[in-house]
Amino acid sequence: MGWGGDHALKSALFLSAFASLGDLASRAYYDRKRAQGKRHNAALICLARRRVDVLFALLRDRWPDQHPVTHEPAPAATAA
Repeated sequence: MGWGGDHALKSALFLSAFASLGDLASRAYYDRKRAQGKRHNAALICLARRRVDVLFALLRDRWPDQHPVTHEPAPAATAA
């Protein structure tokens, strides 16, 4: 397949892409790849790569507005 690297990661990404075919946007992307003449497995690999690219962009752009975790103590409860 030409991905190299860890087989377990590749399998997880492939299965994730397969499971995402129920999503309309993922199915549309897969169908476009099939219409371009790609076989089922090749279209799934394209979909897996697209999903990785989206995840990377989310992390890179810190979306949705991730704030750093602060380790402030919780406010003390006052006795009434």
